[in-house]
Amino acid sequence: YQLRDAQRAPALRASPAVKDKILRSLPHTLTSAQTRVVDELTQDLTRDIPTNRMIQGDVGSGKTMVALFAMLLAVESGHQAAMMAPTEILAEQHFSSIREMLGDSEVRIRLLTGSITGSERSAILSQLERGEIDILIGTHALLTEHVRFQSLAVAVIDEQHRFGVEQRAMLRSKGEDGEGTTPHVVVMTATPIPRTLSLTLFGDLDVSVIDELPPGRQPIVTTISPPEDRGAVYEMMRRHVERGEQAYVVVPAIESEAGVLVGVRDVARELESTLLSGLRIAAVHGQLKQKTRDHIMERFRRGLIDVLVATTVIEVGVDVPNATVMVIEQADRFGLAQLHQLRGRVGRGEGASRCVLIAEGASTPESQQRLRVMAESSDGFFIAEKDFEIRGPGEIFGSRQSGMPPFRVADLSRDTDLLNMARRDAQEWIRLSSGLNRPDERVLRRRVLKAHGPWLGIGDVG
Repeated sequence: YQLRDAQRAPALRASPAVKDKILRSLPHTLTSAQTRVVDELTQDLTRDIPTNRMIQGDVGSGKTMVALFAMLLAVESGHQAAMMAPTEILAEQHFSSIREMLGDSEVRIRLLTGSITGSERSAILSQLERGEIDILIGTHALLTEHVRFQSLAVAVIDEQHRFGVEQRAMLRSKGEDGEGTTPHVVVMTATPIPRTLSLTLFGDLDVSVIDELPPGRQPIVTTISPPEDRGAVYEMMRRHVERGEQAYVVVPAIESEAGVLVGVRDVARELESTLLSGLRIAAVHGQLKQKTRDHIMERFRRGLIDVLVATTVIEVGVDVPNATVMVIEQADRFGLAQLHQLRGRVGRGEGASRCVLIAEGASTPESQQRLRVMAESSDGFFIAEKDFEIRGPGEIFGSRQSGMPPFRVADLSRDTDLLNMARRDAQEWIRLSSGLNRPDERVLRRRVLKAHGPWLGIGDVG
């Protein structure tokens, strides 16, 4: 709190006329949940204290449109905005969909990824520094030292758990001007992870929830099947594909390990020769070159592949509304957050979608519990809380994502009320003595800095 109070962010203009102009430029009428989050963002962004807000919403809930509102507010106020995505495919997808949303707008939007080099890259960097680009969308490429904004006011980070704390802090630093001015930060996630949940309880992070799908979207039906039912599961998939739909098959490894793991190559060969013979099948995994992966994903997006067999490289990936079926082999090998993100690859169109989790009945009680949670709910926050209970939260300011937090007695999932009281008391203490500089606070200050000193400066971008 002391850190953010000492910093200043550009207070954006959001008069009723400006807000109405932006909303009229968007392609769809916002849902009531999106409208509520836009109002919360507007309150944040019109203040000169840096925003640090997380937008949580399941896949397809319309987070991108809400983020676009925040970026357009920066542009209307004479500043720039940036959006950082974890993969080139996702960055290109955001660039394409936002450009489509803006239509004939005069907003100047550009894409910057590692694949853009030479004179094209140099031109983008020059235009950015001169203020001739309003919105820049990209990957880690935005973090390189040569990327300089004229006036970055809003930084949006998509699928924030894919970036390290330091990387998120680096993006924020792109808007610092040496006088304490820093951009507003908005992070988006389809599933809050334990670290995020910990910071929600303890840190200076505000949370907005988009808990409503746009009209026409249907919830994904999720079921659990034993391995002996694989034949029937893939027969169901074949029927959907023969109706013109597409499907994913997700496996836990690239290479099979006898009696332990099934691999993407072996599963693809099996499906091609027996269960799904005659269909157009392709495989994608992390050992392929980025260019090859992108080419396969693009062919799938264009409908030239019926069934994509993949590892978790598709966890964050291309938006394919025609993909309506997902089968996850050895689903008990995946974590809850992974399963939820993977399931989000289907259900992006208006047709009904299915996700089948194939798992051994004899797997661990913990993995069975994860699968039951997936079958019961598609609510991201509910799933995160269950994941939180099963795995344990990450260190509050440390770099571990899971495992026990540095508490001897407290239990973050059990003692929520007590922890919220502690947070309130800490806020009041900081208000009265923000630097812990009083003589009777010396020991406390020393203990806090020893335990959490390296992370206190970046805890608020967690």
